Amino acid sequence: MEIKIDTKKSIFENINEIYKKIKELKRKKEKILDVIREKERELLDIDKNLEIRKKIVEKKKEKKWYEKFRWMYTSNNFLIIAGKDAITNEILIRKYLEKNDLVFHTDIHGSPFGILKNGQSAQEKDIKEAAKFVASYSRAWKLKLSSVDVYYVYPDQVSKKAPAGMYLKKGSFMIYGTKNYIKTNLELSIGMKDFEIIVSLPEIINNITKTYVNIIPGDIKVLEIAKKIGNIFKIDYNYILPYLPGESYISFISNQ
Repeated sequence: MEIKIDTKKSIFENINEIYKKIKELKRKKEKILDVIREKERELLDIDKNLEIRKKIVEKKKEKKWYEKFRWMYTSNNFLIIAGKDAITNEILIRKYLEKNDLVFHTDIHGSPFGILKNGQSAQEKDIKEAAKFVASYSRAWKLKLSSVDVYYVYPDQVSKKAPAGMYLKKGSFMIYGTKNYIKTNLELSIGMKDFEIIVSLPEIINNITKTYVNIIPGDIKVLEIAKKIGNIFKIDYNYILPYLPGESYISFISNQ
């Protein structure tokens, strides 16, 4: 720092001027250090996000057979799987339906078929949770309904054989016999644990992870909701998009 002495001022006045300049330089130094610290934090966040993305990709490579569908585990650890579209509905019923399972569906066009594996051994609580899961991924969510009726039937009630003169599209099946109806509200939980995105229900998720959001049908666009959840989990919102059933509203956030 260049110091100039003003000969017209006293030595004390010159010293005060020097102190002022030193204080100003210290303030500038602190501002520069603040910027550096902020940039270091940003770089750290970027490194963390890259690490998280890497872990998520690694998790995706370890996919189990049912992860090509929508899925979750009920409170008592029963697996509920649901189709994503007509093709996966068809595959689900034709390939993975077994005699001890239960089949779930709604009467709303655009509903997925769901299978509760070993569902005939499940408790009423698990059956209700499976019904809510299937309902939440049905068209009822896009219609912004708060509740809907879901029915479940046994495997031998599901058939690809249509009555004479009737044609069944891919992903469609005939249901014969009595349907067991359950009225359920629509809500889902999306959580993050060990670099894995988890879909569950509000009554279950807290036992799995403390980092999650609960969503219900709403008016906020899917992309915006995905970005909000991505910010909460500190991950790219594109990882969230596939799990969202439609326009939503975040009803609760836990980010511990």
